[in-house]
Amino acid sequence: MDKKTCHCCKGYADGSYVLPPLPYEADALEPLLDVRTVNTHHDRHHAAYVAGANAAAETLRKVAGNVYDEAVASSAMRKLAFNLGGHILHCLYWDSISPEKQDGPTGVLADAIQADFGSYDGFMRVFRGVAMGVQGSGWAVLGRERLSKRLTVLGIERHQDILLPGFKPLLACDVWEHAYYLRYLNNRAGYVDAFLRQANWAAALKKLERHSHEQAR
Repeated sequence: MDKKTCHCCKGYADGSYVLPPLPYEADALEPLLDVRTVNTHHDRHHAAYVAGANAAAETLRKVAGNVYDEAVASSAMRKLAFNLGGHILHCLYWDSISPEKQDGPTGVLADAIQADFGSYDGFMRVFRGVAMGVQGSGWAVLGRERLSKRLTVLGIERHQDILLPGFKPLLACDVWEHAYYLRYLNNRAGYVDAFLRQANWAAALKKLERHSHEQAR
């Protein structure tokens, strides 16, 4: 995926974290998500993580410039990890949903899913199990593990917890309740199944191809 077109690459500009516009109209995700959920999620929740990341980064700059005491750095770093993690994952989330239903993974992504999960159904079982097993708020993320170069699914909590160093995310499902509660209430399973039916496999494939190319250099 070219960085000029990758939605995940538009979250930083001119020295600050920025909120990219949605890559489609807010009503384009019906029936998966309604307009109110999409607008609230993007314009309020995602925007709040962008603001929080910028505030934490500014605090760290002031510590470095001897404006704030160095003791402030630890709490600012935790705030940056939470808010920046939320910003990055939300950029990936919007890119992980396709307004048009796709047939499923293709190309090297389909081959990798077959090799690493045994089958597409095997992947679906793992993804649903991880998404449903996230305690409280968090994410189910399909990605490539750095050492084995195999695909795996992480259950990420609080945006930054349970991460593998070098993990390359390809597809992210937000399972915080604000992502789905207006339409699905407490039916997280129904939301996850609907998300998988509208997964943007074309975008995930391009990410995998780009990551594979970077590792080969």
